[in-house]
Amino acid sequence: MLILGLALAVAACGERVPQNGSGGSTTPPYVRVEGDSSLNRSATPVRIGEMGPGFAACNARGTVRERPGVTTIPVRDTPYDSGDEIDRLALDAEFFICSRSHDQRWFGIVYDEGGVTAERCGVGSPVGRRQAYEGPCAAGWVSSATVRLVSGVPHQVPVDSNSTQ
Repeated sequence: MLILGLALAVAACGERVPQNGSGGSTTPPYVRVEGDSSLNRSATPVRIGEMGPGFAACNARGTVRERPGVTTIPVRDTPYDSGDEIDRLALDAEFFICSRSHDQRWFGIVYDEGGVTAERCGVGSPVGRRQAYEGPCAAGWVSSATVRLVSGVPHQVPVDSNSTQ
């Protein structure tokens, strides 16, 4: 017991650490430099194959919902209102719906020039895994409130007759 008491007394004989109001942390505070772009969002790729290899890469089609005074809708590079506008789609535009944002407020879409669904986009057939769309057509994000669902993918790949049901 005497040894333990002596060890505690020696340990208490150190220099006092000055208090700087930071709760004991010696790490200097981070000061963001004006114009620091580290908080800017980068483009969010549209993902295809969300339902797995047994389904088309994009499983739905949509068109622009008609609303008074609206003739076009913005296509953004991220699923946020603050995302950069990369294109606009007219009322008669049609597109593939490939993914959704977590809050369901945004659809990740793929479309061909002029806002049409085309086989050349390569999303009517299954893909082996979930992946970012890198095909020949345009892709981006539109607000789900501006979309009217049309139906599934127009040219579904036929089911293999050898497969079991």
